[in-house]
This record gives sequence, structure tokens and C-alpha cells, in this order.
Amino acid sequence: MDLKDIEKIMKLMDSHGLSQFKLEQDETKLELKKGGDIDIEAVQRMIASSAPPQMMASHAPAAAAPAAPAVAPGGLPPGTEEITSPMVGTFYTARNPESPDFVKVGDKVSPDTVVCIIEAMKVFNDITAEIKGEIVELLVENGTPVQYGEALFRVKTS
Repeated sequence: MDLKDIEKIMKLMDSHGLSQFKLEQDETKLELKKGGDIDIEAVQRMIASSAPPQMMASHAPAAAAPAAPAVAPGGLPPGTEEITSPMVGTFYTARNPESPDFVKVGDKVSPDTVVCIIEAMKVFNDITAEIKGEIVELLVENGTPVQYGEALFRVKTS
């Protein structure tokens, strides 16, 4: 394995939003880790619930926590879902500064509606809603970096 192979792996990690890669092949061992960013919200949820980390990963509700009737298990109002980032990159609401936003609060979307673009490694990726509903909230500011899985929009689905 040479430097070019490692650079290709690093580019693939970036384009797919991976922060860790491990390869063991014959006598070659390679482990790549990116970042150092801490997901503050995940740490706060873990501390607040005092549940073991493996339970947090499954999004199982804490046994002692009573369910609030006005909020769904994911912490969202019933009939509301989030459109999340499928990759790490920079979030843009429009194709370019002169173009109108892809969507705004109140717009109806279908699964194939482009809602934003995320630029990663100089590639602009169209992000589709993948759900049907009405945009009720924009959660990210135009031109800001986003992480894999970060909520971008809230959509009323019912």
C-alpha cells in the first residue's frame, strides 16, 4: 500500500462521512481516524439518561423516563420527521448565491424534492427530502459545516 492508496481511502472517507477506517490485510495494518469533534448533544443525552452507551446507540428510551404525550420517541412532535445530512460537508440552501432557496418553511416536499446541497471535497451533492410532507423548520444556517446525521430540516408528515 502506498501513499496514493491512502489518499484514495481518505477521499472515500470524506465523501461518505466516515470518521474512522481500519484495514488489516496480510502484514499490512492501517487505521485512520479523523476529527476530534465531540458530539456535545450525544454526550449530554448519555449523561442525562445515565443509560449504558450501547442502549443509547439503539435509541431505547430510559426505563425511568415517562413519555410526554406531545412528543414522539425521537423528541419530535408527533407527525414530524427530520431530514438529516447523509455526509460531512458544507450546507447550502441554494445552487448559488443568486438562485432562490430550494425550499423554505411552508413548502410541500416529496421524496425526490431537492431540499439543499452539501459540498464535500469540491463536489456539490443534491440532497433530497426522501419523505413527503411540509417543511416546518430550517435547522441549519446557509454556508455552515454539517456532520453526518445532523438534522437539517423538520418536516410535518401528517
